[in-house]
Amino acid sequence: MKTKRAMVFASVLLCTFLSLNPTLHQVARLPVLQESSQSNLPQLTGVLSNLIVTEEVKAAETDAIMAANTGKSEVVQVTYKLFGLIPFKSSAIQVMPQLMLLPGGQSIGVSLQAKGVMVVGQAAVQNQEGKLVYPAKDAGIEVGDIILKIDGREMNSDQDVANAINRAGEKQGFSEILLNHNGQTTQKRVSTVYCPETNRHRVGLYVRNEAAGVGTLTFYDPTSHKYGALGHVINDVDTNQRIEILNGNVVASTIYAIEKGKRGHPGEKIGSFVNQSKFSGNIEKNTVSGIFGSLKGEVNNPYFKEPVPVGWESEIKEGPAKIYTVLEGERIEEYDVQIERIMNNRMDSKNMVIKVTDPELIEKTGGIIQGMSGSPIVQDGKIIGAVTHVFVNDASRGYGVFIQNMLKDAEIIDKKEVA
Repeated sequence: MKTKRAMVFASVLLCTFLSLNPTLHQVARLPVLQESSQSNLPQLTGVLSNLIVTEEVKAAETDAIMAANTGKSEVVQVTYKLFGLIPFKSSAIQVMPQLMLLPGGQSIGVSLQAKGVMVVGQAAVQNQEGKLVYPAKDAGIEVGDIILKIDGREMNSDQDVANAINRAGEKQGFSEILLNHNGQTTQKRVSTVYCPETNRHRVGLYVRNEAAGVGTLTFYDPTSHKYGALGHVINDVDTNQRIEILNGNVVASTIYAIEKGKRGHPGEKIGSFVNQSKFSGNIEKNTVSGIFGSLKGEVNNPYFKEPVPVGWESEIKEGPAKIYTVLEGERIEEYDVQIERIMNNRMDSKNMVIKVTDPELIEKTGGIIQGMSGSPIVQDGKIIGAVTHVFVNDASRGYGVFIQNMLKDAEIIDKKEVA
C-alpha cells in the first residue's frame, strides 16, 4: 500500500515538474479536434516522447468501412498517458479520407450567364421637353441590383429588359420591377420616359447578364467527373459583386500572348477559346474558392499520368512547391514557387502567401498574372491548393487557396469536415 502511494505521489511531483518544462506545451497546444491524414496522427517530440504514450482508440470496424466507402472523414479518439498508465488528456482526431485528384494546369475559356440581369450603370434619359431625368435612380434602383422580373415576366438578357420597359411604357407609362437588392427581394415602380432619340421608352439603366474570360483548371476528379477551377469567385467587372449563375460552360483555351506584369500593373494571359476542345464542362457553382461543375472528354497533364493524393491543410508547410500553368498554346509547364506563409483561419481564398522563384516564369510573366488563377499547387507529391490573386505592388507574390476549401465547395467532401 505504501509503495502504491509513493508511486502516485512521485507521479504527481513529476507532472508538476514537467508542467514547468516548455516541451510539455506541445500537449497543451493539441486541440480538442484536429485534422490529420491517415498516416499523420499528432506525435510528441523531445523528452516527452519517452515519458508520454499516445494511445489511439480505433473506430469500430463497421464505422471505418462505412467512412472509407462514402469518402467521409473518420474521427479517432487519442489519449495521452504518462508512462503509458495515467491518462491526462484526450483529443478527437479527424482523419480525412484518402482522395486522389488529377492536377489541372490547362488553360480554360469560361463563359456564363447570370440569374437575372445585373444593373451595372445608370444613365440620364432626355425626355420630350429636352430635360435629363433619371427614372430608375429616382425609384431607388442601384448599381449591383439584380433585375429578376418586369411586370411579372422573368428577365434573362439585356434585350429582355429593354423590350419589357418599352412595352410597359407604351401600355401604362411605368414598369413594376422585381429586384434582388443586397440579398433581399424588393419591388420598385419605375416611371418610363419616352426618348425621341431612340424612339423607345427607357428608364436609364445599363445592364448585363453575361461574362467571359480565360482562367486555369485546378483539378479533375476522375471518379465523380467533377472539376474545380480559378480558385476565386467570378465577380462582375463593373460592380465587383458575385455573379449568380444561371448556366455556364468551360472549354479548353489557347494562349497566344502574354502581357508581362510589373509593379502596380498585373500582367495578363491573352487567349481564345478552342473550337474543337478535347474537354468541355458546365458551371454549377460560383463560390469564394472558384467555379465548379462536371467535365467530359479528355483531361491530361503530362506531369501526372495518374491522380495524386490530396494534401490537407494540416500537411501543408512553408517551403518549396510547384505550380502548373499554360503560357503558350495549350502546353502545360511546371514552375517553382515558395510557400512563404500559411494562414489557417482565413475564410476567403487567401490561405497561403506564395512567391514565384522560377527564373523562367519571372522572365516571361514577371510572376503571377491574370489568367493564372486556378493553377494547381503541388507540394511533396500532393495537390494542396491553387493560385488565386497577385500582389498589385509585387507581381512575384500572391495568394493561394487550400485545395480542401475547393473540395468543400465542389461537394466532393462534406462541408462539416472542414468547418
